[in-house]
Amino acid sequence: MYEFEDCEVDPQRFELRRRGEPVHVEPQVFALLTHLIRHRDRVVGKTELLDSVWGYRHVSESALTSRVKALRRAIGDSGERQRIVATVHGVGYRFVADVRENGGVPPRTRAPQQIRYCRSPDGVRVAYAVSGCGPPLVKAANWLTHLDLEWTSPIWAHWLDGLARRHTLVRYDERGCGLSDWDIGEFRFDDWVDDLELVVDGVGLDRFPLLGISQGGAVAIAYAVRHPERVSRLVLAGAYSRGRFARAATPEEKEEAELDLVLGRIGWRHDDPTFRQVFASQFLPDASRELWDAFNDLQRATTSNDNVVRFLDVFAHIDVSAIAPSVRCPTLILHSRGDLRVPKAQAQELAALIPDSRLCFLDSRNHILTEHEPAWPEFLDELDAFLGS
Repeated sequence: MYEFEDCEVDPQRFELRRRGEPVHVEPQVFALLTHLIRHRDRVVGKTELLDSVWGYRHVSESALTSRVKALRRAIGDSGERQRIVATVHGVGYRFVADVRENGGVPPRTRAPQQIRYCRSPDGVRVAYAVSGCGPPLVKAANWLTHLDLEWTSPIWAHWLDGLARRHTLVRYDERGCGLSDWDIGEFRFDDWVDDLELVVDGVGLDRFPLLGISQGGAVAIAYAVRHPERVSRLVLAGAYSRGRFARAATPEEKEEAELDLVLGRIGWRHDDPTFRQVFASQFLPDASRELWDAFNDLQRATTSNDNVVRFLDVFAHIDVSAIAPSVRCPTLILHSRGDLRVPKAQAQELAALIPDSRLCFLDSRNHILTEHEPAWPEFLDELDAFLGS
């Protein structure tokens, strides 16, 4: 953790704060800042900075100049004053402000998760993890999970900590991604329900609360209907009963749904980073660019591009609206009021379909709640009150 003038830099969390408020900067600008701070005892040459920030991709010095300008603007400096970052003409740059170091935000301390495997009747290896202590809480798999990478991911680590504060958390990688088998042939929605069933049996749980996030909500609903004697309470977060194509009613909606699928297929098959960036902005519209990059990196590591295309096709056609009224346990529906990926109308539909359900809107636009937004502790409070009641 570095402090200088009215700024704080936390390299572990990729955060720059000024006067206590977060400042959003591009990843290259943040990398430039941290490199200059760490080597503030000397002038850092331009070639070294280009190699450090951009790797060994060829970029012009003008790219470095523009990032230095953006850096100075972010930390309250300028090319005229050079109070913090000084230019040494013909050589490079040096960080000249006084820097104070402290321990920063302490790393999360937690007992290690236990990762295990079970095998489905059709021969697919499904990985699951157990963490925390207390009564069980099972989380159905959602979009592109990875048991190992999520453990330290800035997208999901606070979720895992929050869910395991008072519970033994059981989660798994659905077939096709993460630590589970990727090369599995055909994807079907019922296979994912079977995988949840397989994991619960493998852990040896008789009765438990079940959490479903995003499309994992539909899987959780289907499991709760299939096994009403085992699910004590159901929590649905950012969930939906019908995928985008399944709920398209008008010709315009069907055209938009088909376009979404086509763009997804093309973007992922060609490994197009532009599409992934649009995707990240739908999931996390109010997050920083650093979190977008972390989200994109996690997606790329969880499965193959071909599998993503198949996931998107199945997700778009999910429809559990006919069975949702058969849910027999108390149900809490939590949904971001401004969710761009799954509109709040889907939460309202779930609340109308499921008996003994309660709908709670959270003041957020993020489909995946981030650690430092006010809606996150509100989510945990609602969850704890519901599961503890």
